[in-house]
Order: sequence, then structure tokens, then C-alpha cells
Amino acid sequence: MQNKDSSINHRAIWAIAGPMILANLSTPLLGMVDTAVVGHLNSPVYLGAVALGSMLFTFLFWGFGFLRMVTTGLTSQANVNGDIGKPRDVLIQSGLLALIIAMVLLMLQAPIGWLAFNIIDGSAAVIAEAERYYAIRIWSAPATLLNYAILGWLIGLSASRSALAVVLVINLTNIVFDLLLVNGLGMKADGVALASVIAEYSGLIFALALLQKRRLTLHQIQLRQEFRLMLANRHHLNLHGNFMLRTLCLIFSFAFFTNQGAQAGDTTLAANMVLLNFITFMAYVLDGFANATEVMSGRAIGHNNAAMLKRSLLLNGFWSLLTAGLFSLVYWLFGTQIIALLTGIASVAEMAGDYRMWVVLAPLLGVWSYLFDGLFVGATLGREMRNTMLFATFCCYLPAWYLLQGWGNHGLWAALMVLLAARGLSQSAYLPRIIKRVG
Repeated sequence: MQNKDSSINHRAIWAIAGPMILANLSTPLLGMVDTAVVGHLNSPVYLGAVALGSMLFTFLFWGFGFLRMVTTGLTSQANVNGDIGKPRDVLIQSGLLALIIAMVLLMLQAPIGWLAFNIIDGSAAVIAEAERYYAIRIWSAPATLLNYAILGWLIGLSASRSALAVVLVINLTNIVFDLLLVNGLGMKADGVALASVIAEYSGLIFALALLQKRRLTLHQIQLRQEFRLMLANRHHLNLHGNFMLRTLCLIFSFAFFTNQGAQAGDTTLAANMVLLNFITFMAYVLDGFANATEVMSGRAIGHNNAAMLKRSLLLNGFWSLLTAGLFSLVYWLFGTQIIALLTGIASVAEMAGDYRMWVVLAPLLGVWSYLFDGLFVGATLGREMRNTMLFATFCCYLPAWYLLQGWGNHGLWAALMVLLAARGLSQSAYLPRIIKRVG
């Protein structure tokens, strides 16, 4: 059998990671435009409403991010010998699951909204405007979740440029309609929400056109047969469930961090939010190498080639660690200047500076969890990924926070570092077993 590990090289890694890094970085740009268009209206109510509404949908949609991850892993494993049949089945079944989830969200939109806005704190005016935002943006659910599945499929096929094109269509369309509806037509938070809906469906139409070029058209899909296959495929459904639990743990961890910062006071909360931008930006870049690891490890498992898997981890690990080191260096040398760009409030900037050391450490502690996330996704190790996240959250992160409460906000940040390190360490324990499974 031909040795496949020669296909794993630095150029191949960047062919996947480069476009995905660009796609990831376009997301914070969109957030900045959303903030800018409503931030210049005649009341802070609209900015608060968009902030609350966006936060709600970040948690709501991010919770279903497993649609992207599972589809990538299954597609990369099925993409063997150029046969499009098995990868196509993966996409169709993921797409059906995305549509079912979206329909449930639309049917339950009233109770979901009631629950969310009874939990969220805010003035009556902000909540009222945020509810208008929610009532419009919830209708993007079918397009958003289908786009997750399609993006996962494209990444799994190593079609990162196509995935980048879909993300850019979504984000650029969103920016254009933000400006048109809010600045041009005088809409408020509802205009920002409508822009998001238009953008997601525009991205979906563009993505479907790309699928047609890859010999996948809607008339080929036999819905009844595919639906029965989806329900019968317990392995795939279990994967989706386990990856969802993993994601919910991650959401909980950062929500807990935010809530504890809020209890320490407005200035502490604001300083923590400023510093979380450092970690978010790092994550957008390291996720590109995680995507490359997903594709290459899935391909190695599909070919049952241990040498290919080891080389994938070695080279992706090299670029991930180098990038993490550069982030730590930049945050150490220029952290104060970056904080000044993110906030003009002196008290917040001063406090953020006091805790800057933690975001200098974060890339070096967290890099391994991103790399191994890519491995676990590519290897479709849903149960193992769930278990390591549960362990890191409930056996490491929360106990560390409890024991370090005497350190105040430094203790909270230290607990977050424990979470990052525990994820990578617990995942690394599975490495010998994964390599043995392939070999």
C-alpha cells in the first residue's frame, strides 16, 4: 500500500489552516461593525439590546456547533479514494438533523425567549428592544444550522477556500445590510437582526451553489430514506450528543467566569471582558490549525495509517505551538497598548493591566487543547471528548475556583488557566490508545 503520510506537509497544513484563520477573523470584524452602527444611534438602549441579543444567539447557536465538528470528522474519514458517495451521505444526514433542530427552535421560540429574558438583567427599554431583535433573528436558525453542516463538510473535504468563501459571503452581506438598514433606512436593533437573517440565507444560497458544483443537488436526495438512515445510525447520533455536551460544558465554564467577575463589581467585569478578547482572538487563529488537524487525522484514520496520523500531530503541533508562543510574546510586549485600544476607561484599563499576566500564559497553556480538539474531532471520539471536558470542568476548574477564592479575581483567572491545562492534559492521556487504534 502506498504510504499516505507524504501528503502531510507544511504547505498542506497552511492550505487548510490559512483560509480558516481568515474566515475566523472575519467574525470579530462583523461584531465591531454591529457595535459601530448601533453605537452611533441617539440612545445607548440600542447598543445594549444588540449586545444582549447577540449574547443570547451566541450561546443558542454555539450550543449546536457540534453540527460542524461531527460533520468534519465523519467527512474526513469517509473521504477515501475520491468516492463522493459516503461523504455526501454524511452531509445529507447532518443537514437533516440541522433542519430538525432548527424547526424545534422555531416552534419553541416563545418559551425560549421568555426564559432568556427573565434570566437576563437589563432595563425595561433594553429588554423590549432586545426582544424585537430576538423575534427577528430567530428566523435565521434554519440557515445558520445548515451552514454549520455545510461548512463542516467542506472543511472535511479539505475545501477550506470554499468554506472561507461561504463565511465571507455571510459576514460581508451582514455588514452591507447593517449599514443599509440602520444608517440608510433608519432601523434600530431590529435592522441589525434583519441583516443577520438576510446574511445567513445569502450564505446558504451561495453554499448550495457550491454543492451543486460538487455534484450534489437537491433532487438527488431521497428524504424518507435519508431520514430513516439518520435515525438508524446510532453512532452518528451519539457523536452529536456527546459533542453537544462537551460544548455546553465549555459554554458553562465561560458563563461561570463572566458571572463571577460580575459579582466582583462592574470594573472587574469590564476588565475581564477586555482580557477575554485576547483569548478569543488567539482561539480564532489556533482554531485554523485545529481544523487542519481535524481533516488530516480523519484522513489518516480513513486510510488506517498511523504514520500519517503521527506526522499530522507533529507538524500541526509545531505550527500551533509556534503561533501560541508568538501570541504570548505579543501580549507580554504590547498588552498595555492593546488594552488601551479596547477601552478608554482609565479604571478598567488599569485593572486589566493588573491581570494581563494571565493572558500571557493562556496561549501556552491552552494550545494543546485546541490541537487535541482537532484530533478528537477528526477521530470522531465523541465520548472521550465529552469525558475530558467534564473532567476538566467539574474536577479541575470548579474545585480550583473554590480553593482559590481567597485570591479574588486572580484566583478566578488561575482557575481558568487550570481549565485550559486540564483539557489538554486529559486529552493527551488518550494519545497512545488513538495511535494504537490506527496502527
